[in-house]
Amino acid sequence: MLIIPCPWCGDRDESEFSYGGAARPLPSLDADAEAWRHALYSHDNPKGWREELWFHEFGCRKWVVVRRHTVSQEIVDSRQPENPS
Repeated sequence: MLIIPCPWCGDRDESEFSYGGAARPLPSLDADAEAWRHALYSHDNPKGWREELWFHEFGCRKWVVVRRHTVSQEIVDSRQPENPS
């Protein structure tokens, strides 16, 4: 079981969250269909540290960016997602 630190609610059990995938930039809205297909359906599965999106479904109902090690499951921090400008 993971304990995810929510920036708004504090430490919470992973059962309160829904996994949203890797935190990565998406193509611009006017990008072609191939760019969007690749962004949405082509995923790597790295070993090591990665930033992921988690939705605090049974809490504050906000997205959280979590830095998690994919092998040890260790979580070192979390933050609010950045708003694109």
